[in-house]
Amino acid sequence: MTGRFTKVSAIRPARALKSKTSRRALGVVILAAGESSRMGRPKLLLPWKKTSIIGHLIGQWHALQAEQICVVLRPGDWPLNAELDRLGFPHRNRIENPESKRGMFSSVQCAANWDGWEKNLDAWAIILGDQPHLRPDTLRELLTLGCEHPDAICQPSHGGHTRHPVFLPPAAFAELRNTRAKTLKDFLQQTSCRRLEHSVADPGLAVDLDRPEDYELAVKSWR
Repeated sequence: MTGRFTKVSAIRPARALKSKTSRRALGVVILAAGESSRMGRPKLLLPWKKTSIIGHLIGQWHALQAEQICVVLRPGDWPLNAELDRLGFPHRNRIENPESKRGMFSSVQCAANWDGWEKNLDAWAIILGDQPHLRPDTLRELLTLGCEHPDAICQPSHGGHTRHPVFLPPAAFAELRNTRAKTLKDFLQQTSCRRLEHSVADPGLAVDLDRPEDYELAVKSWR
């Protein structure tokens, strides 16, 4: 059985739900266990504004009042751990993925099976580690959509394709633990949870910082 899929053409402005959004207990999963092989250097440590990409992402979700922010990383990733130490990011919110070589979805499942989440969380956001250029309004729109539909999986779309970040209700996050899906895309197609797709006019949604030229373009266009 697969979940119902709905395209959402419009939602109420984010500021209209400011108080409701701020009360939602959101857990954030920042995926940072990749090897950055195409970039040629650790992409999460690249400069962004007055900090690093990982520092910007953490600060961004703090500003959006996330209840708990966690970073999934490779075991023994000393450079990233050193940067997290510099940022004052707590060790208790670092999730080591021993199977990181299996790819991104292994980190998503590792986070879903982790037992360190706060008990009061009622939603989770799966965040790519290479999208520091997303507009704050884009993220607020998605938070608003999630508040209006707390039982649904919410995703942005741009250019006719679904994008990241992905917002998951508790039922979907729990379903991740034992799914037989091989990728997050497969899971989202197979899940029994309702899915909402919201078109967002943010060109940054279509950009991933995989190569040096992607980073240079992002710095020039968005930073």
